[in-house]
Amino acid sequence: MSTTTENGMGGPWSTSREKTYKKTTSSALKGAIQLGIGYTVGNLTSKPDRDVLMQDFYVVESVFLPSEGSNLTPAHHYPDFRFKTYAPLAFRYFRDLFGIKPDDYLYSLVNEPLIELTNPGASGSLFYLTSDDEFIIKTVQHKEAKFLQRLLPGYYMNLNQNPRTLLPKFYGLYCIQSGGINIRLVVMNNVLPRSVKMHYKYDLKGSTYKRRASRKEREKTCPTYKDLDFQDMHEEGLYFDAETYNNLMKTLQRDCRVLESFKIMDYSLLLGVHVLDQSQREGGELGQAGGDGRRPVGQRVLYSTAMESIQGDGKAAETLTNDDTMGGIPAKTHKEEKLFIFLGIIDILQSYRFIKKLEHSWKALVYDGDSVSVHRPGFYASRFLKFMSTRVFRKTQPLRFSPSKKTRTSIPALKSSSQEILSLQADERNREDRRDRLAGACSLASLDGQDLVPANPSFYEGSSMGTISTSSIFVNDVASSSTFTLEDSAICLTSEQSTMDVDIDRDDGSVLDVYLVSCFSGCYFRSHWGHSHIGYLSLFTFRLKLR
Repeated sequence: MSTTTENGMGGPWSTSREKTYKKTTSSALKGAIQLGIGYTVGNLTSKPDRDVLMQDFYVVESVFLPSEGSNLTPAHHYPDFRFKTYAPLAFRYFRDLFGIKPDDYLYSLVNEPLIELTNPGASGSLFYLTSDDEFIIKTVQHKEAKFLQRLLPGYYMNLNQNPRTLLPKFYGLYCIQSGGINIRLVVMNNVLPRSVKMHYKYDLKGSTYKRRASRKEREKTCPTYKDLDFQDMHEEGLYFDAETYNNLMKTLQRDCRVLESFKIMDYSLLLGVHVLDQSQREGGELGQAGGDGRRPVGQRVLYSTAMESIQGDGKAAETLTNDDTMGGIPAKTHKEEKLFIFLGIIDILQSYRFIKKLEHSWKALVYDGDSVSVHRPGFYASRFLKFMSTRVFRKTQPLRFSPSKKTRTSIPALKSSSQEILSLQADERNREDRRDRLAGACSLASLDGQDLVPANPSFYEGSSMGTISTSSIFVNDVASSSTFTLEDSAICLTSEQSTMDVDIDRDDGSVLDVYLVSCFSGCYFRSHWGHSHIGYLSLFTFRLKLR
């Protein structure tokens, strides 16, 4: 579609070899663009503002601009041409929605020279960038322009519901007719600012078939890499804080759902990576990579930067969108390198038509059908989101809880105390077993039905480090098969070793002493009777000694 020819014209943006598009030189095309947009936008200001109606999406206005001029158009030194404007009122509404005033729009596109991008991509289209970095003008095919016309009503509804989106923001659709040739143009937002040096640039689709930059592409000054290249160069992905990651993925999910509803596929995520540490080592700063540096203060398109475009309440994004970040999203690598990320979804004017279905069917016969780029919209969106959420963007893991100094010093002491008590319990158990064999005639039958829990509530008072609520402690008497139950009780112990004595008077004059020793393993019971018993609970070990 585009070729290059020798051109001796001078100028601040011209080169020795000028591109042509459909036999039209780039300089003549840029001049026709500025003349046509200047006339149509200026003429539109005389029309009153009103609500957008359904028929407004299908209106086409046309004006003829002869080289000698007319009563309505100025004279120029380009061939005669006709300039068409599609849905002028609808696109005016879109520009108003993003805070673009007519004077600022004209100043960016008409009063300043357009910059031709030398590395547009593989589509064969021409790209022109405005001097203030705000807008890009792209040549599109007839089927893409026609699809955008059909898309406008749904696009209008989506922007009303969600102006914060990573989808392309269309500001105008035009057509230049000259010598029987139609050149269609679309004005969009600029994703990658020229004033920020992009150390890496990627075109990501989520597929793997032939998704590696060619040798010719790699030899360019600023190559555009693809999916497999990203996995090789950023194997661990790019890390964001939790809030930014959630907002980014929420925006991508919402945008992919919209594209799927329009049966759109084969779109890409254009990703630019600015390595802040590398830029500082090279002695550069943001806003000094090229052109006039920073954006003019008077011209700021709403929701135009990457940080403003991701989903959120708006406040967090506005605090980070300043001249220091140029609207980039802060991120890091797994090596803690600081980055600024610039991104947006591009090439959305590809619907899943009959030709695309045939292309997918043919490639699926030869290659893995799930790895090729062309696929049905539902599968394409799901694969796209999975790749972005698992391979490209990752969430920074929160720091693990670090115990305080007091906790770290107390835990070993408690463990040591627990081991000592368990050792004492084992020795005591061995001695008691030998004593039980000598005094096996003793019985605890007289204790059946007696409650071991004193009625005095002061027994449960104390500092609460561990608590047993509504618990039952069962102590089984091996000799007499008696069972003692501690119900609906709460035993509160401090973290230090504690001993509590409780005396219970019985009718026969004997006394039951209960000793509670706090540790990791539990409590120690002892009485005046001769049998010893062990009870177990999840937090405590009980030993009952009767004599």
